[in-house]
Amino acid sequence: MYITLFILCALSILVYAILTLPVFGRLPQGARLERIRRLPNAEGDELQNQSLTPMVPEGGYLAIFKAMLKGNPDSRPATVLPHASPHLDSVSGAKVTWFGHSSYLLQLDTLKVLVDPVFSRTPSPFSFIGKKQYAGTDFIKAEDFPAIDVLLITHDHYDHMDYQSILKLKDSVKHFLTSAGAGSHLSRWGIPAEKITELAWEEQAVLSGLKFTAKPARHFTGRLFKRNRTLWSSFILETPEHKLYLGGDSGYDSHFKLIGEEHGPFDLAILECGQYNELWPLIHMFPEQTVMAAKDLKAKVLLPVHWGKFTLALHDWNDSIIRVSKSAEESAQQITTPLMGETFVLGGAYPDKKWWLNAENGKQ
Repeated sequence: MYITLFILCALSILVYAILTLPVFGRLPQGARLERIRRLPNAEGDELQNQSLTPMVPEGGYLAIFKAMLKGNPDSRPATVLPHASPHLDSVSGAKVTWFGHSSYLLQLDTLKVLVDPVFSRTPSPFSFIGKKQYAGTDFIKAEDFPAIDVLLITHDHYDHMDYQSILKLKDSVKHFLTSAGAGSHLSRWGIPAEKITELAWEEQAVLSGLKFTAKPARHFTGRLFKRNRTLWSSFILETPEHKLYLGGDSGYDSHFKLIGEEHGPFDLAILECGQYNELWPLIHMFPEQTVMAAKDLKAKVLLPVHWGKFTLALHDWNDSIIRVSKSAEESAQQITTPLMGETFVLGGAYPDKKWWLNAENGKQ
């Protein structure tokens, strides 16, 4: 009996120690929590989407488990993916560099905005959990970046808010910008309060002379067991010369058209086009919906992201870019498809090579 109690106590202490590791961050407390409770889309401590967005699919979580168990042998490229050498020290013009998945750098004259940086091997709390990044996508490390003026994190999921990457970047970042409540994680990781700005939907902030406006998205949040205790957002970034839409993660909904009517046209819309499935159709867009969203936003150019580095869903690794490119062509929506690491200029020649057709499907 005493041995059993000892084992249970030891296991309880171990579980508690794991669950309080800093990688999981911290839920909003005190003034942050009170602010969350006052938001228009809050129900108690939990935040809601603008449209009803059920999280449990038809057939329940068992359906997801069965689909994941079945897998897809073509969900990863069999070959090393190509990349370009990024230009990280631009001091003039407006330039964009995509690093795979949803990580990208915006260089606006001398100012640098780094969005959702994830440079760990896996988009998970621990490197031994989850499928590792594709071969060839490890060409850039957090330590490679020069000083960052604004590090923007759209929401707190592991494939957008990476603990290890933030630890390596934090001393070279002038200011952190994120969605309401998510600053609690950053505070847990030792980032001073004066360097953190959190925005709720429709709120604005001017950082380093750049105007940011938080806008709705259709998604969810959570790093452990409790969901939707911090906000998920898209962002509008305005400079004297350009207007960009930074989509974060979002299922398709009416907010795109409303944003386009109120704030469009956009010089560039950076929108997710991967990690979708019929089992979770409301929280990620199918590729054809990505093009619809770009049209709704009145985007001059679409940059599709959220693909090319990690497998988080069941479709072929390049299915999303094949479909979004086809749909854009059919809809007369200009699209740019740079290599990972390829730096391009806003208003210049947009990369459009279909480089993914040269990479084979299959298991690595």
